Amino acid sequence: MDKNLALELARVTEAAALACAQLTGRGLPEAADDAAVEAMRAAFDHVSIKGTIVIGEGELDEAPMLYIGEEVGAWGPEDPEFDIALDPLEGTNLCAMGRAGALAVVAAGRRGALHHAPEMYMEKIAVGPQAAGVIDLQRSPTENLRAIAEVTQRPLHDLTAVILDRGRHNDLIREVRDAGARIRLIPDGDVHAAIATAWPDTGVDVLFGIGGAPEGVLAAAALRCLGGDMQGRLIFRNAREEQRARDMGLDDPRAVLTLDRLAGGDVLFVATGVTQGDLLRGVRLTPHGAITHSLVMRSASGTVRFIEAHHNFLRKPNYTPRGIRTRAQHEPA
Repeated sequence: MDKNLALELARVTEAAALACAQLTGRGLPEAADDAAVEAMRAAFDHVSIKGTIVIGEGELDEAPMLYIGEEVGAWGPEDPEFDIALDPLEGTNLCAMGRAGALAVVAAGRRGALHHAPEMYMEKIAVGPQAAGVIDLQRSPTENLRAIAEVTQRPLHDLTAVILDRGRHNDLIREVRDAGARIRLIPDGDVHAAIATAWPDTGVDVLFGIGGAPEGVLAAAALRCLGGDMQGRLIFRNAREEQRARDMGLDDPRAVLTLDRLAGGDVLFVATGVTQGDLLRGVRLTPHGAITHSLVMRSASGTVRFIEAHHNFLRKPNYTPRGIRTRAQHEPA
């Protein structure tokens, strides 16, 4: 996979993050998401790939752009073909409320590498490299915690599980506490949380719980790059959702999906921080532009890069994100 593509995709996530930066904390989740979507879609036009979105903003009738099946990239005659999974603003409510952990995210892989997860719920378990290979979604949370404690040679009470703070997780939270592990409850953003399990200084050992299936594929791509592990299983609220999964080619929609099935082969993962988080700093506005902080990873090499980019909107006037006014624009002529 072309090494330069990772940097091209970083420009895509940077554009999305910059576009919604001025809306951070303003309580406007839809406006922030719209700004990120528009900027990401425009940025893809300059990426030298033949890209097809397999995880996006929804179906064609639900999303005017970045919808599942949409073709993105320059589509030159010699450009390589890729499947694309993306979330222009992962943690929309986090951005709207000014909370930590909002990201702009893109994953890419050769055709068939990324699971075509429908827009529904997924039960997930994710861990970092130290516990890769020992988790099993068909076992109880307690059994998985014991397996993680054994392989990492740590007492179970030293482990920390991250769980979305939702009513549907009340029984899960009770079981994890009864097992003796600590819990970090998060309001949103389980892609960020899944990545944190593979980052030693975050203090997170395992992700449990039910979240979005598309986010599960993005998290799996990141963990594949980091040497972590993840399993997922689709959760259906009705027969229509299960049939939709079958229509997308899943012969057994209720099967446990391993990391290889969620994100197999050689994949890229790129994220830019929108708000401050454990892994990435948020967008910082400057008098004439902004500073972004991005994470770029390749599964083939295991290389992890952090990129700090300084954007000067005076030299790129056509690139000024919607809603961001530089000091020069505020000053009278």
